[in-house]
Amino acid sequence: MFCPKCGAQNVDGASYCRSCGANISLVPQALTGQLPATDASEWSKRSRKKQRQEPSIEEAIKSMIWGVAFIIVSILVSKYAPGGSVWWFWPLFPAFGCFAKGFGELARLRLSQNQSRNSGQPQLNTVRQQDLPTPKTGDLMPPAPSVTEGTTRHLGHEAHTRQLDSRDNQG
Repeated sequence: MFCPKCGAQNVDGASYCRSCGANISLVPQALTGQLPATDASEWSKRSRKKQRQEPSIEEAIKSMIWGVAFIIVSILVSKYAPGGSVWWFWPLFPAFGCFAKGFGELARLRLSQNQSRNSGQPQLNTVRQQDLPTPKTGDLMPPAPSVTEGTTRHLGHEAHTRQLDSRDNQG
């Protein structure tokens, strides 16, 4: 069996190429057309389900409450924890992340509400074909200016050169 990446010959049944280390365990199955079902489709279904999930005010509030909780922990750590003056700011990172998630959820909720209200009305930023002016195909369009136009002007004039003559130098 040959490696599809580097072309090195490998032992039949090998999992990895001995030359480049590429995974070649599925090459025989791919050649026969019998690839196993992967779990990647299951993973993509889950991620698409989460993306399609409707935004909710509850999720936004929950994220913001978590952000406030992390800020409170940061304040308590700075005052009461040993060495808190050194690492008090670390809980602020998840706090700002939670705030961002909450505000993002609110923005998605507001956007979905605006879209549901305006679903019967045409959007302002869309252009319909009938709104565009009809092109005039009989008119000739002027040619686009050339990038090289005017760059060879200096070639029309020859530079003055001095002729050296051997008689001038012998004297």
